[in-house]
Amino acid sequence: MDATEFRKRGKEMVDYIADYIEKIEERQVYPDVEPGYLRALIPEFAPETPERFEDILKDVERIIMPGVTHWHSPYFFAYFPTANSFPALLGDMLSGGIGCIGFSWASSPACTELETVMLDWLGKMINLPPQFLAGKDGEGGGVIQGTASEATLVAMLAARTKAIRHIQLDNENLTQGEIIGRLVAYTSDQVSTLFPALLVPRMRWIFGNVLNFLKAAGAIKLFQRGERATNDLLGNDINHLECFPICHCAIGKPYRGYADSFNFNPHKWLLVNFDCSTMWVKKRLDLTCAFKIDPVYLKSHLCFILQHWQIPLGRRFRSLKMWFVFRMYGVSGLQEYIRKHVRLAHEFKDLVLQDDRFEICADVILGLVCFRLKGSNELNEVLLKNINDARKIHLVPCHLRGKFVLRFAICARTVESSHIQFAWKNITTIASVLLKTQKQSTD
Repeated sequence: MDATEFRKRGKEMVDYIADYIEKIEERQVYPDVEPGYLRALIPEFAPETPERFEDILKDVERIIMPGVTHWHSPYFFAYFPTANSFPALLGDMLSGGIGCIGFSWASSPACTELETVMLDWLGKMINLPPQFLAGKDGEGGGVIQGTASEATLVAMLAARTKAIRHIQLDNENLTQGEIIGRLVAYTSDQVSTLFPALLVPRMRWIFGNVLNFLKAAGAIKLFQRGERATNDLLGNDINHLECFPICHCAIGKPYRGYADSFNFNPHKWLLVNFDCSTMWVKKRLDLTCAFKIDPVYLKSHLCFILQHWQIPLGRRFRSLKMWFVFRMYGVSGLQEYIRKHVRLAHEFKDLVLQDDRFEICADVILGLVCFRLKGSNELNEVLLKNINDARKIHLVPCHLRGKFVLRFAICARTVESSHIQFAWKNITTIASVLLKTQKQSTD
């Protein structure tokens, strides 16, 4: 494929993507395939000779799309929002075209510097304390990680390195192994992004009320992790963090000195396509010293060497999509997008409250409604199965205080009130059939 054909096929692909997004609600939101479906549709070996682009694009519809869960469908109410917008897609396209590997400043100066500025922009948009910003001479700063799980692991490894160094300053006879054996990390039992960090050898984790950490006699507190919005509740996990992206302050005033790092995902609610998980630290040297390797060919006299902020060496030019989105939506556009999702969540909550067969199981704070039929867990498990088997909308469950609960998350950029009304009608129709069947079986 030369540049001339690329121009032609590139325009065709843009048209295909635009059509896909514009007409996505015409597609079945959840696929009707069985595990292993795809292998039977694809040859056992790669082709020996080149194939035509037209044939590949046809196979996207024949092979790929039947197995796609359409996260950006306005009938997708599962998991959590994942951002999608045309400006972000354009930024991603440019990033792929430039194709730089931004591990150091010299490897691509614009990649390093734009990311630093974008994290300052976003930090100011959510009112992060100034200590977390890089500015021209600040000690903090931000970086884009792949996911919140990755950010958590990076923060935990940096905390471990810092703790070992500090302890050895006062206790020269303690070995690194002896110190690691006494390190303890504390977290709420609602946190869902810690799984990679749990694999760090010889670490002890305590789940539950993070305020009770002092009860662990002889332990050295290494790491304390909390989430304002958990995946199950999108609500208040611990009262240390007051996180209202774009709309409010990021860290509550009484606790502004509490956190050493802060992370959230623009790829969930800020229209920046996956992956884009933003992480800030108050003292970047605490982080970069933990990951600094610096072979000769990577050395730089500049402070911001992005390989020292992450586990991988290389990174894509991800800040381009942030730059495009922030400029083309503006802060006010992002604010209105979030407010719209919150309004739609409350619209669904009001529908639930009008039907005395159902109950709301948690406060509706952001864009998620946790609800269920009044009755047994088994009844609600069947309700969810019947809803998802119908494939008109897609939901997922959670367990709250021993109850099986259905989660209704406002996810898609294109979701409107009409989709909320359609979803509720679908839910209540299936619930009515289920309750009637249950009643007949008991009579």
